[in-house]
Amino acid sequence: MPQARYGRVLLKISGESLKGPSGSIEPDAVDYISRQIGEAQGLGVELAVVMGGGNIWRGETAEAQGMDRATADYAGMLATIINALVLQDGLERHGITTRTQTAIQVQAVAEPYIRRRAIRHLEKGRVVLFAAGTGNPFMTTDTAAALRALEINAEVLLMAKNNVDGVYDSDPNQNPDAVRFGTLDYMDAISRRLDVMDATAVTLCMDNNLPIIVFDIFESGSMGRVLCGESVGTVIAGSK
Repeated sequence: MPQARYGRVLLKISGESLKGPSGSIEPDAVDYISRQIGEAQGLGVELAVVMGGGNIWRGETAEAQGMDRATADYAGMLATIINALVLQDGLERHGITTRTQTAIQVQAVAEPYIRRRAIRHLEKGRVVLFAAGTGNPFMTTDTAAALRALEINAEVLLMAKNNVDGVYDSDPNQNPDAVRFGTLDYMDAISRRLDVMDATAVTLCMDNNLPIIVFDIFESGSMGRVLCGESVGTVIAGSK
């Protein structure tokens, strides 16, 4: 059996990763991601997940159309809860014990976020899904991922992308000569404006020396390889 390099990780999944041609949520994508998480558990890794909601709702888009930004962001938090419940169902159909915790209270369907309870779930081998971001408007789910990773003492933050295998110096979908970085310093990720994640999230990781790995979750076997320490995607960390 391969040996996992990390004992506890935080996985950020964008809402776009659940999106398919049939609509806002693609069952095959949910099933695939559920199997990837199951394989991670098979390596003995304690795994928490922060869900995005961009496949259903984007607060910035709604604001641009005239909606109050705070209200739009709260609507986006509800979208992440929908995604978390869908993924929870997918995981449980694969026999993976799961708990969903939310930063805003919806007690009929999920637990409130309580740090010590989340850690206890992880210690018992359960996957914990964090939804509703930080519970605050104007904060992205990237920032929520960095914050939750630090709160649960994760060893690494995994940024799972949808058909993008790392960080490039320009958009690889528009520039065929775009170059992928193998490693990247936190400050370079911020100053170059590479759209890896928002600057608040990167700064939070930098201030606490939490490494970030950006990889394509839909590349076959990529998540297991990342967890075993293989060179996959782009590693964002401090200068050595």
